[in-house]
Amino acid sequence: MKKKINILIVDDHFVVRIGLLTSLKMNRDIESAFEASTGRQAIELYRKHQPNVVLMDLRLPDMTGIEATVTLCRDFPGAKVIIISSFDAQEDVYRAFQAGALGYLRKDVLGEELFRAIKTVAAGGKFVPPEIARSLAEHASGSELTPRELEVLHLLIKGLSNKEIGGVLGASEFTAKFHVKNILAKLEVSDRTEAATAAFQRGIIH
Repeated sequence: MKKKINILIVDDHFVVRIGLLTSLKMNRDIESAFEASTGRQAIELYRKHQPNVVLMDLRLPDMTGIEATVTLCRDFPGAKVIIISSFDAQEDVYRAFQAGALGYLRKDVLGEELFRAIKTVAAGGKFVPPEIARSLAEHASGSELTPRELEVLHLLIKGLSNKEIGGVLGASEFTAKFHVKNILAKLEVSDRTEAATAAFQRGIIH
């Protein structure tokens, strides 16, 4: 007898949860679905029901879906999480899998692909659609920014000069210039304007 799948849907929008519930109820392999609107509620419901798969939104009111995923995977090593979001920026996708997610879907996913993702992840596999795989590959082509480089990137986007960035960091203009050069190289762009554009497009800066 085929084992039924229990789902936990985590999204702060009621309409989204209802839409997912409606789609899931059409599949006979889904036994039950629980709903959470916050990260903390998701963790409590997971502890209580131990669902087979969690559908996790990225944007939650109390914590990010990434933070909730990290907590779930740390506290419950068997947790299987699929991020389902309106956003698919490279940095979001990368952080999701780093946090322990086994799948990543956009919210406009069709029912058939949603079921396929759930069954794959419930069975212990990973589900990465082609467009998400490409995003991961593009992210992997450049090294990750260090915490200090992220700090410099924020200042760069605000329009600060190398000298001004150095002043904020308590460092020399030469050090600031060195960080900016590394950022441009890692983002594979040629100037500050392109760096700012890339940072927003890839979800590095929100």
